[in-house]
Amino acid sequence: MKIWVDADACPVVIKEILFRAAERTKIEMTLVANQPIRTPPSRFIKMLQVPQGFDVADNEIVRRVAAGDLVITSDIPLADEVIEKGGHALSPRGERFTPDSIKARLNMRDFMETMRGSGVDTSGGPPPLSQSDRMAFANHLDRLLTINKK
Repeated sequence: MKIWVDADACPVVIKEILFRAAERTKIEMTLVANQPIRTPPSRFIKMLQVPQGFDVADNEIVRRVAAGDLVITSDIPLADEVIEKGGHALSPRGERFTPDSIKARLNMRDFMETMRGSGVDTSGGPPPLSQSDRMAFANHLDRLLTINKK
């Protein structure tokens, strides 16, 4: 198992949890972004900078991910492609995307895009990352990494 992080939009506090987890479990983790991201010195943590552009980082993750790998992302289409390749997908809010849940999330995303396209104001975005979101993320991450160790 490798961990891939869609790092451009990943909150710093989540990256810090991931840094500690990679060191603790000795699992290779790669942050993929179109800008440099500071990482702690570690033989398990790498940064891959990709060119600027729409979905360039997502496409690079999909190209490199293998069955059993874990991808950290809020991007629903990316999570869907990861799951199709046999990988695991986890959002920074601690939501584990599954083959059953991802289709419903894609449908909702498409519906909201249609609403915005027809002029309906859907602004607001997600609420700030809460302590319970951080705990949910850490707990799901720990479960996935524990399963991998067995």
